Amino acid sequence: MRNFKRVLITGISGSGGSYLAERILNRFPEISIHGISRWHSTTTVSNLKKIKDKVSLYECDLCDLSSVIRTLKLVQPDLIFNLASLANVRVCFDTPVSLVQNNILSTLNLLEAIRIAEINPLLVHCSTSEVYGQVDKEQIPINENCPINPVNPYSVSKCSQDQLVYSYGKAYGISAIRTRMFTYLNPRRADLFATSFARQIVSIEMGNEKILKHGNLNSLRTLIDVRDAMDCYIDVALYGKTGEVYNLGGKNALLVGDFLKMLVKLSSSKIHYEPDPKLFRPVDITLQVPDTNKFERLNGWEPIYSLEESVAFLLKEIREIMN
Repeated sequence: MRNFKRVLITGISGSGGSYLAERILNRFPEISIHGISRWHSTTTVSNLKKIKDKVSLYECDLCDLSSVIRTLKLVQPDLIFNLASLANVRVCFDTPVSLVQNNILSTLNLLEAIRIAEINPLLVHCSTSEVYGQVDKEQIPINENCPINPVNPYSVSKCSQDQLVYSYGKAYGISAIRTRMFTYLNPRRADLFATSFARQIVSIEMGNEKILKHGNLNSLRTLIDVRDAMDCYIDVALYGKTGEVYNLGGKNALLVGDFLKMLVKLSSSKIHYEPDPKLFRPVDITLQVPDTNKFERLNGWEPIYSLEESVAFLLKEIREIMN
């Protein structure tokens, strides 16, 4: 098992980065946590409010190479989690150029800054199952050898990030591990289908809305609690092999529509829902079931939280956020 003293999280003020910082502090309170946050980020205060006095933040835009170099020299991290990306899949069809440019350039600059600053941290690059695209039923569950076949601008950008990290490891000796996370329940990210459902349910409970609007309910997803998901990232850093890629995800595969029914049952109000054409993607990925055996063999990892506990946590967190 590796030991770390100074951890840098890109995108720390985002939904995933803030939960990751909380989990690191919970498991390893002795570790010094640092985070990159753009000056124009609007989520810094709200997402980090529970731990704002326990992390050090640096104003840094990953699309500005000089500021990334400066930050790395200041922090001198021995571990970097790269979570920074524009990640709204539905919006990527409307603004593909800005999203692809941001995601590729930000990761390229981070890799270049590590090389130029002449530091040698472990880089854990946090990518997504979206890179596999729409797979055939014969390829379910999806393992790391499944062909990469992106079907939207966002997943194209994530594939490019993945390959950049791999190539910099080969060409420049940067110690890096790539991960591909499947769907996780993240109360702080409003554009995810699960969080959108929960926010609309709470809004209906508060009397602000009457009908819950949804997109495709027939997509099969494998869900994992955000706390378990962040523990996966941490365990990859502790036990993973550099140069490798690991699928991360849960054990609970169900249709989006069945997940919605679980949420509705936990509501204190009568919930009516209907499809909204604006929420359907031009191209949708409907089969996302991971094979996570490669990761689990590292240290015998198992999720802590059941699906029922995760759904209840999602709704609880959303109620706290919205009230």
